Amino acid sequence: MTERGGSMKRILTILLVTVTCAGGALAHCEIPCGIYDDEARLAEIAEHVTTIEKSMTMIGELSSGPDIDHNQLARWVANKEEHAEAIQHVVWQYFMTQRVKPVDPGGDGHRAYVKKLTLLHGMLVQAMKAKQSVDPEVVARLRELLTAFSAAYAGH
Repeated sequence: MTERGGSMKRILTILLVTVTCAGGALAHCEIPCGIYDDEARLAEIAEHVTTIEKSMTMIGELSSGPDIDHNQLARWVANKEEHAEAIQHVVWQYFMTQRVKPVDPGGDGHRAYVKKLTLLHGMLVQAMKAKQSVDPEVVARLRELLTAFSAAYAGH
């Protein structure tokens, strides 16, 4: 193989590895790598909530007209469910598994620990309800829980 061909092969291999690993870089690991961005995760949840809200609005609009576009309706339903599942994933995989640390029941901080877990569990339940309905109260409750959790979590 020529030098140029060998260089091209190395470049293509590096590119393939980079592209293959790039998708995994978006999801947080459990190595533990020690690289955390709590604010980004909270903002990500907020964005998912807004997307769920938009999906619910579009489902309502598409369902109310005389000529229902079933394809678009199905896409908005799937979008709503996808974003609700993404909230659940961030809540349990990032916060519950990695960031909210267990505290001895008799120790300092146990009440704060239980509050954080309760708020996270509430978000999991509301995300489930978002998959099951188009109730705007679910979105409002998700936002309330996210705000409350953000405040509780900031106090660590």
